[in-house]
Amino acid sequence: MKVKINRHAAKELKKMLEQEEDKGKLFRVYITSIHGDHAHYDLMIDTPTEKDEVVKTDKDIDFILEKENEYLDGVWIQFFHVPKEEWLITNPAKGSHHHHH
Repeated sequence: MKVKINRHAAKELKKMLEQEEDKGKLFRVYITSIHGDHAHYDLMIDTPTEKDEVVKTDKDIDFILEKENEYLDGVWIQFFHVPKEEWLITNPAKGSHHHHH
């Protein structure tokens, strides 16, 4: 499974994980809803279970994904500062719909 992340998102997520109560935890990418051929995604801080896979990225941050969930494989996490600060989580392989956070 793969996760892609832009450098702005990696920087913001690393800051969040520096909180004392979150040390040693990872971000989980999960599905909030599925509509036909696309899903809506969100993030939360969590610890992996036996049902999960920890996926490494090229930005030195790892993510928890539910094993063999086709909607999570290839998810792309982005953070933008302009025109306003916002998160964008998409999966280009599963349609062009996305979640702003």
